Amino acid sequence: MTEKVSIDCPYPGCFFCVMKEGNPSKRRASILKFFRELPSQDNDGQVLPISGLWNTAMAHPSDPEFIELGIFECMAALIWKGLKNRRWLSHDQNIYIPYYAAHIIGSYTMNMEEFAESSVHAGVIPPLVELLRGRLTWVEQRVAVRALGHLATYPNTFPAVASHFEILELAIQLAMSSLEIVYSHFYQYVDTRLSYHCDLLTRGTVGVEMESRKAEEWASQLQCWSLQLVNCFAFKPEYLTTICKPEFLVKLPGMWGGLVNENSPAGIGLLRTICHHKLGRGLVVSCPGIIEALCNIARSSDDWQYMAIDCILWLVQDPITCHKVIEKAVPTLLDLAEITTLRDHKKLGDTIVTALQECIQSQGTGRNTINHHTKEQIEELLNSRQRLKWEKSMPKEDLHIKQAAALVVKLEGNSLFSSGNISGAASKYSEALALCPVRFKKERVVLYSNRAQCHLLLQKPLAAISDATRALCLHNPVNRHAKSLWRRAQAYDMLGFAKESLLDAILFINECSHSNDPDLSSRQNKVPGYAERLVKKQMRAAWLFREAAIKHGGVQCEGDAGDMYGQETDYSEWETASESDIGDDGRDQMGDDDYGDDSEWNNEDERKERYDKHSIKACAR
Repeated sequence: MTEKVSIDCPYPGCFFCVMKEGNPSKRRASILKFFRELPSQDNDGQVLPISGLWNTAMAHPSDPEFIELGIFECMAALIWKGLKNRRWLSHDQNIYIPYYAAHIIGSYTMNMEEFAESSVHAGVIPPLVELLRGRLTWVEQRVAVRALGHLATYPNTFPAVASHFEILELAIQLAMSSLEIVYSHFYQYVDTRLSYHCDLLTRGTVGVEMESRKAEEWASQLQCWSLQLVNCFAFKPEYLTTICKPEFLVKLPGMWGGLVNENSPAGIGLLRTICHHKLGRGLVVSCPGIIEALCNIARSSDDWQYMAIDCILWLVQDPITCHKVIEKAVPTLLDLAEITTLRDHKKLGDTIVTALQECIQSQGTGRNTINHHTKEQIEELLNSRQRLKWEKSMPKEDLHIKQAAALVVKLEGNSLFSSGNISGAASKYSEALALCPVRFKKERVVLYSNRAQCHLLLQKPLAAISDATRALCLHNPVNRHAKSLWRRAQAYDMLGFAKESLLDAILFINECSHSNDPDLSSRQNKVPGYAERLVKKQMRAAWLFREAAIKHGGVQCEGDAGDMYGQETDYSEWETASESDIGDDGRDQMGDDDYGDDSEWNNEDERKERYDKHSIKACAR
């Protein structure tokens, strides 16, 4: 190391002293020597420079200095040492070193392909594979799959990763079992948690609750990064038969990243990659239940919606798979046909209409024939598009006459609703939709949303979801109509779809907090009590470790989620309010595209007492 050592430093030639060297050439020479000698040293205090390198890699992942001086060779050697020398690993704080070493490799290969190539030449893949196998613990698996996922992303380093074919199998198994592994090895039993796991998760913050929350986040990352690694293989058709095993495919729609990794494509992102290939599409349609799951996600108001829509469209546009999915896909595509722009998808509704039109035109005989009802549904959509073209040539006066007529019928529907004739109100809203010009989107949003509320009260959740989705697609901006979000959240709740209900309820709350409505201006960021109750209920039902907890007999630690599965739960607490009981007179102001008056937002106890026979009770999943 450097010849000059601070008299205050207890470790002669330590890394931190090296970094203080003012002479650049001496500094580089000392760092190079440090990386070469560190794996062979057995002195105490090695974890300190490794944690310092971890901080540097996190803060400056594109800095080439340490790459040029041999950090990858050093980290690979340290992982091997931890795997082969358990005496050394258990000494002092060396147990942390393999984790930090794999994390450093992942950080430096995250953005720079040339760094990734250097790491492969340095031999990082074999020790990372050993960690992926579970030679240590799930904590090291997490950083190993992260690093391998980065290496698999680049064209020049993917072959090196793929040459270890077991990586794909291991990543698939880890994606399916990661939540159970973390639950059973960490979350479930507080008294048996490894101390270094707790330290890594909380970074020194003390508390069982913090440890449990971070465990959920890390378990989610472990699953998402495993999926990302599998996704890299899925771009190559030769790996699809390995990936598309029924036991794995059927789980993919449910891998949402635990509602923690909101930027992760999750299981639907992998399905999208699979469906991009002809071979993949054939394997997907043979998996029971997957089309229904795709349709649910395609209706959702989240970052994965467009991925599910892509999957469905590709399956419908493929003549080989079309007849297998068309009957299940058509209702969803009809609900989405009014959508305009979604993320990078321009004129998405036109794409949907074109795809359905081509299905009609290309239908054959026998097994490729579309049934009569499905054909009628598609033709009805095509007629509405033709109706829009006719409207463009109609005099404005005629359009406004039709608009006024629709308004009159809507008001009749509102009156029937207020008198308790919910079925009659729904019929009037349908009549108004038939009258209302297609181009008047704002009016149609209200009509669809009102009819959705009627369907809720008539205990028709599927019809309510359909109408609420249509209203959300028509709304500008898309998926931001608060009442429709709330109504669909309740409909999903009735069906037991906790995640879908949770997402809509959260978005509803977000819309309330950002509303410009003058009635809400003095209540910015206030969460409606009924929405808060639904969110809490669904957070329990959509809990990341739910299946693992049920499998292992409940939770043995504190926490709301644990309480749900460790003992009997009284679901009556989570009874949710329908908007029919939150107006001034105990009813929603159905005809107005607003939130009613102030009484909707205060005195929840009073509102509960005014519950009538049309209230909707939350269904426990």
